[in-house]
Amino acid sequence: MQNFPPISLVGAPTDIGAGHRGASMGPEALRVAGLGEALIARSLDVIDRGNLAGPFNPWRPPVDGYRHLPDVVAWNRAVMRAVGAELAGERLPILLGGDHCLAIGSIAAVANHCRERGKTLRVIWLDAHADFNTSTVTPSGNVHGMPVACLCGYGPRELTELGGAAPMLDTAAIRQIGIRSVDPGEKRLVREAGLDIYDMRYIDEIGMMRVMAEALDGIDKNTHLHVSFDVDFLDPTIAPGVGTTIPGGPNYREAQLCMEMIADTGLVGSLDIVELNPALDVRNQTALLAVDLVESLFGKSTLMRD
Repeated sequence: MQNFPPISLVGAPTDIGAGHRGASMGPEALRVAGLGEALIARSLDVIDRGNLAGPFNPWRPPVDGYRHLPDVVAWNRAVMRAVGAELAGERLPILLGGDHCLAIGSIAAVANHCRERGKTLRVIWLDAHADFNTSTVTPSGNVHGMPVACLCGYGPRELTELGGAAPMLDTAAIRQIGIRSVDPGEKRLVREAGLDIYDMRYIDEIGMMRVMAEALDGIDKNTHLHVSFDVDFLDPTIAPGVGTTIPGGPNYREAQLCMEMIADTGLVGSLDIVELNPALDVRNQTALLAVDLVESLFGKSTLMRD
């Protein structure tokens, strides 16, 4: 069982990069669903740092292919500083989103931390979408569809160099799981970049157990595992509270197995929980499910396992 460091919850209440309003209420929905209490019940040391502050969502159309770029940059700088401070203090940050554009700041901080400590970074990206759009291929201009591209050096300098020189993340460091929606122009970019994607067809063909074994292959005790959990990774029949529902996602048991196998590595060092939209949820059921899955990520299991 992993001996987890102290955990810090960091809220980022914004939907600045999204195409629907409501993800700004995600941090509070996770708190109402009892995230902190659930982790404390697992004998973990948890501090809730409250919410970061950033610009209000102006809800404007794209400019040069990006919606709200200066505001997105401001939010990600705040996230990068906050996550970096927690890592420097030997704590495990859990970012409570907010939309998925915030992963740019979160992973920038983690990548810098790994470089400073000589650790190998592996990012497990749980999502229905590849999030590899750029201004030239995006159908919307919403930056929550671009964080992986920005982290890998494709995008505006304000974001690709947020944490230093681009790219902040090597494509070889990321494994995307549950993908089932990739925009037409994005498909070419993903192929050219050589992104390692375990889409739903592949999961259907070989099963979640083999997918996770492949996605986690090659890690060792010097690996920092960062999990970026977009709640729309889950099938919308069990998780309706997201802005971009895509049918055909992992079911409850597949999602639990995914989290349990990540937990078994004992290497989880940071986590994003993003795209939860309480305005579209039913009695907070998606937040409650997210908390349940995060408990599994932090070691909850049916039986005591070695």
